[in-house]
Parts: sequence; structure tokens; C-alpha cells
Amino acid sequence: MKYVILIHSNPQPWGHPTGNFVAEALARPQEERDAGGAAFDAMLEELSRSGELKGGEALGDPSSSRLYRWAADGTVATDGPYAESKEHLAGFFLLDVASRERAEELAVNFAGPGDTVELRPAYVWEE
Repeated sequence: MKYVILIHSNPQPWGHPTGNFVAEALARPQEERDAGGAAFDAMLEELSRSGELKGGEALGDPSSSRLYRWAADGTVATDGPYAESKEHLAGFFLLDVASRERAEELAVNFAGPGDTVELRPAYVWEE
């Protein structure tokens, strides 16, 4: 079963890892931030070894995005950010796990200070 973990955040200035740029993370002691980063890296390494982590990417500043909307008289393109929101999609991870329970068990580890994590199943195409 494939799931996408979507990381929503509002780092100022925009940067990655988001914990280096959001006030909630920066308010934590450096030792805690370092330990959290090391634990996160170890988790990603283990998920890579197990084959459950299929990929992921940090995304660029939403102000550099372009939005395309369909219209009857032709597609309309506008500059980003693409949403009227403080938080924007900062990155994603693609998992292939045995069950939703496993995906939920992993998703909680992706939430950091100042971030919102969304777990969404990938669409299953019927043949």
C-alpha cells in the first residue's frame, strides 16, 4: 500500500530542513534539535534499507511556484504562492508499506515543531 506523507510548513525565510527556519523549532534547545535531526535521519535510513521509503523531495519557495487553472477559453497561469494560506507544502515522502496502521505509525515521526503532516493514500489505478 502506497502512502504519501505531505509536510506543510511556513519557514521564514523559506529553507530546508524546515526546523532550521521555523520559530517553534528554533525555540527548542540546540541539543534537542540535534538529537531530533539525528533520530529523523536514522529513521529515513532504516526505511530506505527496509524498502518502505520510495522517495521524497523538499520543495522550493512557494513564491517561485506557478499555478495553472483550466478555463473554457484556455488555461490561466498565475504566479505563486499557490494557496491563500500561511502554511505551504514544503516537501513529501512516498512510502510503500504493508498497512495503513504502519503508515500511521511512521507518519507521526515526520511531524516537527511548526509543521503539519498529512498522510494520504496514493490512488490505486484499476486495470
